[in-house]
Amino acid sequence: MNTKTEGYIEIKKAGDRFHTKIAWLDGNHSFSFGSHYDPTNTHHGLLLVNNEDYIDPMKGFSTHPHQDMEIVTWMLEGEVEHKDSMGNSGIIYPGLAQRMSAGTGIYHSEMNARGDGRAHLVQMWVPPDTERITPGYEQLDINSELSKGELIPLASGNKDLAAIRIRQKDATLWVGRLAPGKAVKVPEASHVHLFVAKGSGSLAGAGDLSQGDAARLVRAGSPLWTAGPKGSEILVWQTEA
Repeated sequence: MNTKTEGYIEIKKAGDRFHTKIAWLDGNHSFSFGSHYDPTNTHHGLLLVNNEDYIDPMKGFSTHPHQDMEIVTWMLEGEVEHKDSMGNSGIIYPGLAQRMSAGTGIYHSEMNARGDGRAHLVQMWVPPDTERITPGYEQLDINSELSKGELIPLASGNKDLAAIRIRQKDATLWVGRLAPGKAVKVPEASHVHLFVAKGSGSLAGAGDLSQGDAARLVRAGSPLWTAGPKGSEILVWQTEA
């Protein structure tokens, strides 16, 4: 029952997302984004953006600005090249945790610099807990941790948890590459967003989910996620606002 006092789980199917298709980009947006606007679907807890993008070879997002936002990019297939106005540059690939703090203002680009296939990624935004900070950038390869087949903290404002730090004390992003049949407990919080980035699985109390589907949990405890017959890769935001 969806009330302000009782916990619930709401399922959002992949095909119900906003869709952007232009010459070089095929994008799906879990929340209102750009020209797509629905006043009833602007965020879940602190998560404002959950964009799944496919970028054609040698194309991408040219230099553009951001301000007062914590931006995490997670690659699923291929690579993108990051460059920003702070002088940071690098290749983002699957298993590399990457965070950009926009703060007082930063310009950056993200390009698929390879000519042999599309880049597939999920980009996620949460607001900072302190505005007007100095912009920053961080990246870390976490493939060795992912190989353990458990949920691991990818990015967090809790210094004791994260592989990389974000400037939002009430948010943690977990990631798991889970073998077929593997079951993990979803972290408990006032708001949790579970996104199926690859594969499929079943969420206790909500049913089966496939790639691109999401579950939005509100004070729903810590239900089990069980990976499907081909395994699953999930991204789980745990936020307290």
